[in-house]
Amino acid sequence: MNQKTKVPAHARLVAAVAALGGVLFGYDTGVMSGALLYIGNDFHLSPVAEGAVTSMLLVGAALGALLGGRVADALGRKATLIGGGVIFVVGSLACAMAGSALALGAARTALGAAVGLVSIVVPMYISEMAPPAVRGGLVSLNTLMIVVGQLLAFLTNSALAHTGNWRLMLGLAAVPGLVLAVGMFFMTDSPVWLMRKGKQEEALQVARRVGLDAELVASTSGDRRSSREVRAQERQALRRPWIRRAVLIAVLVGITQQITGVNAIVYFAPKMMNLVGISTENAVYTSIIIGTVSVIACWVGMMLVDRIGRRRLLSMGLAGTSTSLILLAIAYRFAETDVRASWLVLVLMALFIAFQQAAVSLTTWLLLSELVPSQVRGLGMGIAGMGLWVANWVVAQGFLPLVDAVGGPVSFLIFAVLGAVALVFIRRAVPETTGLQLEEISGDMERRYAGE
Repeated sequence: MNQKTKVPAHARLVAAVAALGGVLFGYDTGVMSGALLYIGNDFHLSPVAEGAVTSMLLVGAALGALLGGRVADALGRKATLIGGGVIFVVGSLACAMAGSALALGAARTALGAAVGLVSIVVPMYISEMAPPAVRGGLVSLNTLMIVVGQLLAFLTNSALAHTGNWRLMLGLAAVPGLVLAVGMFFMTDSPVWLMRKGKQEEALQVARRVGLDAELVASTSGDRRSSREVRAQERQALRRPWIRRAVLIAVLVGITQQITGVNAIVYFAPKMMNLVGISTENAVYTSIIIGTVSVIACWVGMMLVDRIGRRRLLSMGLAGTSTSLILLAIAYRFAETDVRASWLVLVLMALFIAFQQAAVSLTTWLLLSELVPSQVRGLGMGIAGMGLWVANWVVAQGFLPLVDAVGGPVSFLIFAVLGAVALVFIRRAVPETTGLQLEEISGDMERRYAGE
């Protein structure tokens, strides 16, 4: 975030409270990396079953992401995030009390629906409440909270490693879920949603409080369409070539975040370290290093994103992740025969995470909130979010079987190649959105693709 730009206090408060959803997102995706080491022993899971239990959260997340935008359009951003916090509480307690792998998978699926919903609605809400000059930094606060949540999960796993109490590891997610629900109760809805519901005066008041252009907000007439009419008009809007292209680009940007293999590292770093000779308890502790690097790197990215631009930062990140993965593949090959090389594996995992969190993951969530036009904002962000979570599921479900089939080094090389392909796509298809109003971004996309 550009430190020279003054950010209204209310905009900061709104972003901070909403970003608590990122803590939940991060905790629930990160906690399995340590808990899985003990769940597998208790329930006698095969590598395929371990991947399934981990990835069931992602199945629910894909559905939650698809529906999240529409729920937020119908009920409001505020009510949707309150509901997401409540589901987190209930789902976390259900995970902690699961008596079988099947019950745990079912609870993780329900919890995943809340993760997917929050992952879409939080950046949507913050982007609608943030002035353009600082939108990158404020929306990226959500990404910072995701990695903070993952670090909290890793610290919790490490603190409980000597007990093997995976139930407590999973159940503690109920705490931030409760904080999110209570915190959002005191927030206001976004001017975009308020205008759509015909609440013009309230929308203008909120716009002024968060530093938005009140005249621009006022130029948008209140929208009192029924839910059925909204869905019909969204489907009609998707027939317009430029809107369809904008949504498709957003979908591919979301997939780009996952095909770098980031969640193979986040979910399975302790497992991979365990495979090269690190003890189970020490393998859990290595996640703290990964989590700490993630938080620091994400903070650095927040300082840069409004200065050097989304597209440039994302390109730099993809080049860095692919290079790190190539080096990681080489180091992992040595570590398979000499445990003394395992420290180099950990260093290169941390380097990969630094590029990923400072640039790739941070800009991905930001671009999703910026690229989708207002005409299809709920549906379009839902589709883009579902694409991201489906890709996440494929990685989580397939990584351990892939390692079992071809080995760790080849698996890392596959991700490096995919990252290079993603870099070509970003350079050719993704526009720069830094410093532009959301309406200006849509106008640029329309000029580019209206004739297709």
